[in-house]
Formats: sequence, C-alpha cells, structure tokens
Amino acid sequence: MAANVPTFVLNNGVKMPSVGMGCWTNYSSYKRVYGMCKMAINNGYRHFDTAEMYANEDAVGAAIRDSGVPREELFVTTKLNNDAHFAVKRAFDDSFKTLDVGYVDLYLMHWPQASRGGLFSAEQNPSFVETWKEMEKLLDTGKVKAIGVSNFSIKTLSELLPHVKVVPAVNQVELHPSLPQEDLVKFCKEKGIRLEAYSPLGQGNPIFMPHLEPIAKKHSESLGKEVTPAQIALSWNVQRGVAVLPKSENEGRIKANIDLVTLSDEDMAAVSSVHKQKGMHRSLCGYHSGDSVFGWSYEKLGWNMKRGGIVG
Repeated sequence: MAANVPTFVLNNGVKMPSVGMGCWTNYSSYKRVYGMCKMAINNGYRHFDTAEMYANEDAVGAAIRDSGVPREELFVTTKLNNDAHFAVKRAFDDSFKTLDVGYVDLYLMHWPQASRGGLFSAEQNPSFVETWKEMEKLLDTGKVKAIGVSNFSIKTLSELLPHVKVVPAVNQVELHPSLPQEDLVKFCKEKGIRLEAYSPLGQGNPIFMPHLEPIAKKHSESLGKEVTPAQIALSWNVQRGVAVLPKSENEGRIKANIDLVTLSDEDMAAVSSVHKQKGMHRSLCGYHSGDSVFGWSYEKLGWNMKRGGIVG
C-alpha cells in the first residue's frame, strides 16, 4: 500500500509523490540497490529518483518491474549526464532502455555544465539553453511525461527561461535546514517550478540534526511514538512545498522517513532559523573543489557561497 504522503501537481498536470527514495549510492552493487528499492516499495514508497551518473538504473528498474505495483502508481525520475549534453536523444534512449519500466515520469538535466571527455570548461558547448531545447523534443516521443533541471540557481534559471517553450517542471537541488534556499524557493514558486530536495538529510554530514532534537522530542511525546530529527527535517521541507528524496538501506529509517508529521508555525520557524547559527549555513555535499563545482565557479553557477560551500 502506498504511504500517505502529499501529492504535488507539476506545472503540466503530472502528479508526483512528495517523498521519494533517492537512489544515489557510492557503490555499484546491483543487489544492494535492488534490495533497497524493493524494501522501499514494500514500505509504501512510490517515487524513485535515479540517474545515468549513478550507474544503477538497471537495478532500480528491475525492482520496479518485480514489485507487482501497477506502473501508473509509481513515479520514476532519471537524469541526463554531464557528458551527454551534445547527445540528448541518445542518452535518454539509453536510460529508457536500461530502466525498462515503460516510460519515464521525469527527466532532468543533471547539471547545467556540459563535459566532453570528462573535462569541464567555463564556456561549455553546448550551452544549457541548447541542451534544454533538445530535451523539449523528448516530450513528443511519448516516452517521458515531464522534463526539468537540477542544480539550477536563480541566475541560471533566469538565463534559461526566456528561451524555453516548456517551463521546467522541477528543479532538483541540495536543500535542507543548513541550506534552506529561501530565495530560490520563492523564485521557483513564482515561476511554477516545483523544487525537489536531494540530500535533504545532509548526505552523511547532518550538522543540523541536534538542533531539531527538541522539536522531535516534543512530537514524540505528543504522538506517543518516536519521532526522529530526520522526520522533522523532511516534514519541514514538504510543508514548504518542496519534494524530498531521502536515501537509506535501513528498514527502520526507510519507514520513518516516509512517516511525516504536521509541524506548527512555531516549529517551522524554528527549523527555518537553524541556518542562522554560527557555522551552520553551508552546503553539506562533497562535490566542492575550492570555490567551484565541476569546472564552474560559484559565481557562474549563481551560488552565493565561499570556498568549500560556506554560504555568505
């Protein structure tokens, strides 16, 4: 049975569960990914997020096919890799074949940067505008229901939007209490773009969790069951209208992560203020290289960060 979580409606009418399973892994074990996804499905997850970059589309697809859940009840996202900006159709067709789940619900441009031969340059070819125009053509194939972007800022979205025929349905970014992205949340809402949070629990570095423990304790006492700080972080984002993609192989955490709680205005304000504490406002992902990510400076990405992902 599907978990009882809110459903978000994208700007083209496609419905997306607000909580999904993030399928990124730092290993390539087919068995572990397959098992993680099957466990998630058995515990009510109906939204799965993968990418060609993760090298596990085959395991995710197999778990979905073997689940016995009708395909129309599931939402599957995959992504265009950086080295395939110049070959969008071919890359999509490869992912479509590898997943083998009938259709893709959402296809994202994984990063605005293109690469060739594993190398990135400040002046890419093609540009993300050119790449997006090729992605728009995929909608005519009937193989994908919605398209979007990932890791786009207000700056890069503002550069893209004047040239689109189809407004991105989703922008998937790092978003959690240490990086609440308030301006981006507001901007995307105004443009009809649904924000989706990867690493909503901090990607193994959840420095904000201790600050959520008092709220979790209060809800545990009120509900008569354990509520974790992770549940508070996920519920906070969903109540802001942001979809979340937690990832775990532990069944207990898998169950907890899709069991949202209702936060009061006071709770919401408390979580939203965590990033204001000293040393707390920062990215918690490991892809930073000095003051750049994948060959682009923070300035070019439109990220308001200093060296190492610190905000401000």
